Amino acid sequence: MLTEYPVFTPEMKKTHTILMPNMLPMHEKLMEKIFASYGYRVKLLKNSGRGVVERGQKFVHNDTCYPALLVIGQFIDAIENEGYDPDKIAVLITQTGGGCRASNYIHLLRKALHKAGYGQVPVISFNISGLEKDSGFKLTLPMIHRLLYAVMYGDLLMLLRNQTKPYEVVSGTSEALCDTWVKRLTDEMQSTRIRYKRILQNYRAIIDDFARIERKGARKVRVGIVGEIFVKYSPLGNNDLEAFLMQEGAEVVVPGLADFCLYCVYNNMMDASLYGKWKSRGTLAGIAMRFLLKKQRDIISLIRAQGSFDPPTSFDHTLTLGASFVGIGTKMGEGWLLTAEMVELYEQGVKNIVCAQPFGCLPNHIVGKGVMKPLKEQYPDINIVAIDYDPGATRINQENRLKLMLSNAQA
Repeated sequence: MLTEYPVFTPEMKKTHTILMPNMLPMHEKLMEKIFASYGYRVKLLKNSGRGVVERGQKFVHNDTCYPALLVIGQFIDAIENEGYDPDKIAVLITQTGGGCRASNYIHLLRKALHKAGYGQVPVISFNISGLEKDSGFKLTLPMIHRLLYAVMYGDLLMLLRNQTKPYEVVSGTSEALCDTWVKRLTDEMQSTRIRYKRILQNYRAIIDDFARIERKGARKVRVGIVGEIFVKYSPLGNNDLEAFLMQEGAEVVVPGLADFCLYCVYNNMMDASLYGKWKSRGTLAGIAMRFLLKKQRDIISLIRAQGSFDPPTSFDHTLTLGASFVGIGTKMGEGWLLTAEMVELYEQGVKNIVCAQPFGCLPNHIVGKGVMKPLKEQYPDINIVAIDYDPGATRINQENRLKLMLSNAQA
């Protein structure tokens, strides 16, 4: 581990471009504009392909989990091939503060940059856990407030697109509407003030716009996606899994990012309750939990009131669903949430589930593959397939396994 490394200073805010890895494009486009409104020049990376994997393999240890390899490979590939000046950039990476390797990516990234000859590039930790306190990149409460609404907007758009796209009469209408709303919302997110009344108006307008899209045909086979957060969402991490499933005639159902945020908040509450420590953190987490649950329930109520779409499950119900399979203290990585989301999908009538399993993610395998047998015993008609994602896995093999799962799929 490097003991000395460059730090992103307040002065760099004016001179440096911050590169951000691409996991959830709609969500992160909104976040990109929020950062810009606070004076940060952030660039969402779009590079992909075998070159990203090869860069990661070259500069990251073979035993490192696949998401870390991809994120680090994407940064180095972008620096090498997209014309960025190493003296005028920084890279941003999330840290959850948990026990899984996601909290240690930052040290792997610094080491990889140094090894690749870019040791002067500062690495910024994007976290709310108080890690990396020496950085000039500051997450303020107003910024966090806006970022939370970016998550809510992104989840809503993702849900409505996935329920509309398989049935649209005019191909491409759903994606075009998403692009229109992302552009409109990114402009709004740069405004100086967030008004919840306006946000609720936007929610209603978004739902109504998607409801007006002309649709046809009987309901298709629905397939849920769960797994480690990066390969669950990122087209780079899962070889365009959502696009492939839609191409094969399925309706894709993906739990939103808000659930993962609530999961992290809830775990802080449980730490304070179980161990009697960090009581102030537990109190703050309780406040955040009530705030986020209220926002999630508002979206659920609006979707139900409109009547054209299936709303997501409220998190306070989700957290009760996996208890008979995994203890609530199982919280490394995606922990109990991964199992709970499989049960949540089944309750919604989504009996076909892809569990995305990245190489090197032990927690994900325990609460993913490890619970498949008891889940099938409890729900005999559930159809789960675990798909491995690693540098050596071929796309054709993954797609063949998905086709086999779809051949046994139930509507």
